[in-house]
Amino acid sequence: MTQASYISEPPVTAAERERLILEHLPQVRWIAASYHDRLPSTVLEEDLISAGIIGLIAAIDNFDPSRTTALRTYAEHRIRGAILDSIRGLDGIPPHHRQRARQVQNAIETVEKRLGRGPAEDEIAQELGITLDVYRQTLLDVRGVSLGSLETVDGEGSLIRYIADREDLTPGHVVEREALHRLLTNAIKNMPQIERKVIGLYYMEELTLAEIGKILDLHTSRVSQLKQQAILRLRALMEKRWPGGM
Repeated sequence: MTQASYISEPPVTAAERERLILEHLPQVRWIAASYHDRLPSTVLEEDLISAGIIGLIAAIDNFDPSRTTALRTYAEHRIRGAILDSIRGLDGIPPHHRQRARQVQNAIETVEKRLGRGPAEDEIAQELGITLDVYRQTLLDVRGVSLGSLETVDGEGSLIRYIADREDLTPGHVVEREALHRLLTNAIKNMPQIERKVIGLYYMEELTLAEIGKILDLHTSRVSQLKQQAILRLRALMEKRWPGGM
């Protein structure tokens, strides 16, 4: 077998690739602008656009036409991911905490696969090889790690916001939005009841952690732990079940 046989053909020609990039540039600008509005004035929108273009190019180069997901949907997810990556250094989360959050996500996924259900926190701690107290402290340490482009829940401007332009109501995009909504709804339903309550009160009712603590008769730090564990469950699910992951 020759060396050339190991090299896969590009998914599109150079001319088609350039056409797709130009076609989706308005999408990049719209997404970058939506993030820029919520960031400090020191962050340049041009930098977000540059990061988004990198995500767009990655989407075009890696898109599999055989998937049911449309290129526009896949590209929007990759664009948002690239922009979020570019601003993560602004959130003040130390790299080792972000790495720890990833370890927790992997543990959740591993135990869930083994047990066929969402794992309890003591089971996650055991998988990580740490005590329950240490695991709960870990959740506090990584509480700045969010759902990224899925940061809010349901309704307009919601967990499904990034799936398609709100004005893009073509049948394909409507189906994709509904599919993601079902996926997230089922994931939340399968959470432990206490996490489901915390998620609902925090995102749907927009209560503070302190207010939730009073309702559930829990310390604020415990509410924060439960919220973060629910977020990491959703992150693990999305990276496994949704095209392109988080």
